[in-house]
Amino acid sequence: MNPPAGVRPRPRRLTARMRLTLSYTLFTLAAGVLSLAVIYVAMKYVPNYPLTSSNPRYRSDAPSRQEILDSLLRAGGFALALMTAVGITGGWFIAGRVLRPLQDLTGAARRAADGALEHRVALSGPRDEFTELSDAFDDMLERLQRSFEAQQRFAANASHELRTPLAITRTMLQVAAADPAGQDWGRLVTRLQDTNQRGIEISEALLQLAALDQSPPELAPTDLATATREALATVQDEARTHGTTVTASLDPAPTTGNPVLLRQAALNLLHNALRHNHPTGGTVTVTTGPHRHRPDRVRLTVTNTGPPLAPQTVATLTEPFLRARGRTATTDPTRRGHGLGLTIVTAVATAHHGELQLSPGPDGGLTVTLDLPGGRSVTPQTRAR
Repeated sequence: MNPPAGVRPRPRRLTARMRLTLSYTLFTLAAGVLSLAVIYVAMKYVPNYPLTSSNPRYRSDAPSRQEILDSLLRAGGFALALMTAVGITGGWFIAGRVLRPLQDLTGAARRAADGALEHRVALSGPRDEFTELSDAFDDMLERLQRSFEAQQRFAANASHELRTPLAITRTMLQVAAADPAGQDWGRLVTRLQDTNQRGIEISEALLQLAALDQSPPELAPTDLATATREALATVQDEARTHGTTVTASLDPAPTTGNPVLLRQAALNLLHNALRHNHPTGGTVTVTTGPHRHRPDRVRLTVTNTGPPLAPQTVATLTEPFLRARGRTATTDPTRRGHGLGLTIVTAVATAHHGELQLSPGPDGGLTVTLDLPGGRSVTPQTRAR
């Protein structure tokens, strides 16, 4: 197999199986030589006098010590030759059996390199180093497959979302060009502006996701409550437009993070809570403060009312371009999003070593919690309502 471009070719060496075979053989041979040496040295201390029978009428043919040593060396030489042959043969088969799991892993790695990420090694047998390596390799393949499939879905959905406003713009322009006199130009311009703004929002969200994936953000001591307070000030007009009551209880939540990204995360959560709520008369509750059960963490919680959500639906809400009603955006421009809000919040949480959790409410709506590592206090302990 040719090495990849730019990689210096490695010198040819013995295979691992041959090296193991030679190691087994040398070990066996060394053990035999040592045993023979011990016996030979021990025989040196045998008294060197002729052996005679106790009955003088019988002639003794017992060998002398030197004859015994010479016979021992000859027999030991034949035994060592036999042990060498057995060691090479047995070591070759034993090494092949031991290295067979590595051959399976190598085959799976090559298939994965060719794009077949669905293959699994799935070694059977008792748990040992090879089965642990196999399980870790299978876990890696599963994560790679999920990531690759998510990237494919993301690319397809991003193309669809970006193509939609362009296709709508083209259709409106074609209709206007076909019948210029029959157009309400003010209404057409408004619709074109709205469609263009939607494309800009999607592009900006995609750029923000790409920036989070490419380089870690600059972190500094900040307060999650301050970022949330600024986000609340931004959505007040939208909340009044929707007839939604927003209640906030912002206890200090010192953390180490990027203030701009944390404000964007809080803003996305608030937009999500307002736009996926009851048509009118809904509520949104926002709280910040220390984590109740983990003193080293701080938490932002956003709870909203709304239609009931199935747990399987909630589990997919962080997927790009996936909304609670599916992939189709609402026609109401005041409640329409680009389907990337929770995806961006998830990326921000990951960049801050935090965690985003979503859970449906018993009577409808959604509760979203953003947990971040705690830090030293940077603001006086105030409480905003």
